[in-house]
Amino acid sequence: MSKKKPLVVVTRKLPAVVETRMRELFDARLNIDDTPMSQAALVEAVKTADVLVPTVTDRIDAKVIAQAGDQLRLIANFGNGVDNIDVASAVQRGITVTNTPGVLTDDTADMTIALILAVARRIAEGARVIPDDDWAGWSPTWMLGRRITGKRLGIVGMGRIGQAVARRAAAFGLSIHYHNRRRLDSRIEEKLDATYWDSLDQMLARMDIVSVNCPHTPATYHLLSARRLKLLKPDAILVNTARGEIVDETALARMLEAGELAGAGLDVYESEPAVNPRLLKLARQHRVVVLPHMGSATHEGRADMGEKVIVNIKTFMDGHKPPDRVLPSML
Repeated sequence: MSKKKPLVVVTRKLPAVVETRMRELFDARLNIDDTPMSQAALVEAVKTADVLVPTVTDRIDAKVIAQAGDQLRLIANFGNGVDNIDVASAVQRGITVTNTPGVLTDDTADMTIALILAVARRIAEGARVIPDDDWAGWSPTWMLGRRITGKRLGIVGMGRIGQAVARRAAAFGLSIHYHNRRRLDSRIEEKLDATYWDSLDQMLARMDIVSVNCPHTPATYHLLSARRLKLLKPDAILVNTARGEIVDETALARMLEAGELAGAGLDVYESEPAVNPRLLKLARQHRVVVLPHMGSATHEGRADMGEKVIVNIKTFMDGHKPPDRVLPSML
């Protein structure tokens, strides 16, 4: 007699190769039309599923977890960040939480460098000129941007992605500085030729470019507060490919409007999918580059994320500890 397959509820449409493999291995309930699930729908899902596979767009808070059925034993997040899940509440209920670390490192680091270049060299603005028929030809003083070679880059959060950004930035001739919850091993510091700042305030005041690459946790909410943003030099650039909640968006918009900051490149926002109207206005004025949370959006990255989710589910269902388990103490 064959063992019953676990019911796995997937909240969003995933790459076909991932969904096909899930159907082979599990009793997978897929989201064919990719409509985001409401909180009520998520509650219904946790009442019946053995495994829930949410994404960053799903808020699995304490209220949702409180209504989970006894059969729900695993929340296998399709994503690296788990700020969409109340991990402490889940663990308290005996529900294991996993994520997909590591596989998006290079994709997100690539996008960070792309945003630095886009803001400094006005690439997004320039890309619109010819299609909009606004180009009268080359001029020595037109569309002048800023050279990044020789500038100081301050990385906020020197984990996998921060270090990948540092490696790429070095190739562009940027001087690497960083602030992190814990200082890196001296050998890694030496390899990256990176200068550590135990004071985030002191680092911010001295950087030409600041890249946000730390996770969103209660401790990092508005880490770049209005006060800290004021420390940035007027000709500095801020780039955020981590989480929108880390930066005080309203304060950032106010500084850009006042010309107190040279520019910003954002791929994430505080109230996704809603974007601050002031930022949208600034984008139309070419004073900020805004992208639709596409830092990790590669075919390869999404397939790798799906594979990690499947491995986590399969390992857990086979009675072993999943490789990417997330604990409250890790956040």
